[in-house]
This record gives sequence, structure tokens and C-alpha cells, in this order.
Amino acid sequence: MTRFHVAALLAAGLTLAPAVLLAAPAAPPASAHAPALQAVLDYARAQKTTGFLVIRDGEVLARANWPLPGEAQRFRALFAHGTTPAGEPLEDVASLQKSVVAVLAAIAVDRGLLDVDRPVSDYLGSGWSKAPPEKEAQIRVVDILTMSSGLTEGFAYAAAPGTVFLYNTPVYAAAQRVLEAAAGRPLAEITRDWLTEPAGMADTAWRPRPAGFGDVGNPVGLVTSPGDLARLGQLVLDGGRAANGTQVVSRAGLSDLFRRSAVNPAYGRLWWLNGGAYAVRAAGGRAEGPLIPTAPADLVAAFGALDRKLYVSPSRRLVVVRLGQDAPDPAFDTTLWRLLSAALN
Repeated sequence: MTRFHVAALLAAGLTLAPAVLLAAPAAPPASAHAPALQAVLDYARAQKTTGFLVIRDGEVLARANWPLPGEAQRFRALFAHGTTPAGEPLEDVASLQKSVVAVLAAIAVDRGLLDVDRPVSDYLGSGWSKAPPEKEAQIRVVDILTMSSGLTEGFAYAAAPGTVFLYNTPVYAAAQRVLEAAAGRPLAEITRDWLTEPAGMADTAWRPRPAGFGDVGNPVGLVTSPGDLARLGQLVLDGGRAANGTQVVSRAGLSDLFRRSAVNPAYGRLWWLNGGAYAVRAAGGRAEGPLIPTAPADLVAAFGALDRKLYVSPSRRLVVVRLGQDAPDPAFDTTLWRLLSAALN
């Protein structure tokens, strides 16, 4: 089964019963790894997963969707948006949206609309932060994209830009406004015309968050499905080219997203990167060694709260998607990749 066959399968919204491997009898790689992949699916299901998808070299190896339990009222109210016609969960994927905005920024650079080395104030005007004017003028767009603006979550000045990593959702949200200013169009239109329509991500859209979500400094959520996230992952694997041949984002633009930050080798431009000497995580604190020791060193990932994941490994030609509630296993990433590596090696 080629990448283009799989793209057609995904576009058609094909889904099977939970915990069924998606491989035709004539697909030896899937059948050869079926027992080990079943162990991966069993683990994913036990971790409160709602949607799970594994694609290797364009071939769907495993796909499963599980309903939310009755006691998941808060998750249902805040994050769940029903299902696709094919039965995949539709969820506000929290901070996973940051990586989508990074791709949009790369497209804006490709189109000559955005220069990430220019000050943010060139796009938003002066006074967009609470930093002194001379300090604010030093903060570039790329500093927001690498979480190194030097601002606090309240937009106050704390450090020189490019010197400290601080995972900062409110300041990140300014990147959305920068894109709108650079393009002269709303974020929803940019996303649809530049990314989701060309990439075939028909289930993805920005939606206002409910009042119960609380003030996280970002009032809009990206609602999407496992299949659409897999399309984004495949786009990354294929150098920015969609299944229909459209070059959505340049290879050079993608490469810029995955360049390690000087203040956190586990982070690029709103994407997480494995294989660095150390990692500074979203909650803070430096840990020596790679972000996920059991995963391929070249893994790049989009992470959202409650263990929503899009993992992409170029060397393994792998795309893995996980949606759902917060995983009970605090070492979810490490355990999942240990099981995946055992299943697919």
C-alpha cells in the first residue's frame, strides 16, 4: 500500500472497530508485527486514549478509536467536539495548536509576508507587551516562536530575548496576531487557505473555547482529528508536499522549524525535538539527555495538554497520533515508544 493509497483511505474517512489493525492480508509488514502492535493498542486504550493512529512509510499499521467514559464530563465539556462521520474523535488539542501555527508562520515566510527576524512591534505596533519600549523593540518574532521572548506570562520584561526558555502560552498567542497582521487576514482564513484545504485536513478548524476553559491567555482552540493530524505528520515527512502533490510549505521552511533553540535543544519553533543533550520541559526544569530516551533521536513532536500527541520520525518514516484524556502513566511518552520500538524493529 503506497503513501497515496493511504492518503485516499484517510480522505475517505475509513475507520474500523476499536483495536483492529488496518492492514490488508497482502500487507506483510503489518501482519508480521500484528501481535506486538496489539500490545501497543492495549496500552494506548488503558491510558484513556480516544484516538490512536500509527502510519509507517505511508502505510496505516494500526488505528483505533474509543469512546469517552461517562465520568469524563469535564473533558467532554472543555475539549470534546463530537466525532467525524468516520467515528474519529474531534478534540481541542490544546497546545498542539502551537505547532500548526509554526507551520503557518513558515508558509508566511515562504510567501514573503513575514520576516521572523523583525521585531514583533513591526507587526503589532508598540505597546503590545508591558516591557519598556526599548526592551520591547528587541523582541523578534522568532523569539516568540522559540519561547525565548524574555517576557513573563503577564507580558512583563524578565530577561533579554533569546537568553531564557520559558514556555509561555499567552505570549505565544501573540504569534497568531502577528500572522493576521502580516497576511492582512483572519487566522481561520489563513489556516484554511494555506494549510488545511491544500493538505486535505477537512476536519480541522479554529473554534472559540468555552467559558469553563478558564483564562489561559489563548481564547481559541484548534479542533481536529487523528486522521487530520496524521496528514500534517505525513506533510512533514514528505518535505512539505501534500498527498495530491501540492507544495504546502517549503522544505527550507520546515527545516527552520526543527532547528534547535540556543536556550533549549529540545525545542525548535513551536515544535518539540528529541535527541538533544538536555531538555527544558514546559513545566520548567532541565533534565539531562534526550526528551524521550526510547524514541528515535530525530523525532519531532507536537504536544498538547492531557497527552495529546503528534510524533514524526523521518528515519523510521513514522507518524503516530494520540488523542484523549490525561494518561495515567506519568512516563507515557517513554513507555509508548518502548512498546512501539519493540513492535516495529
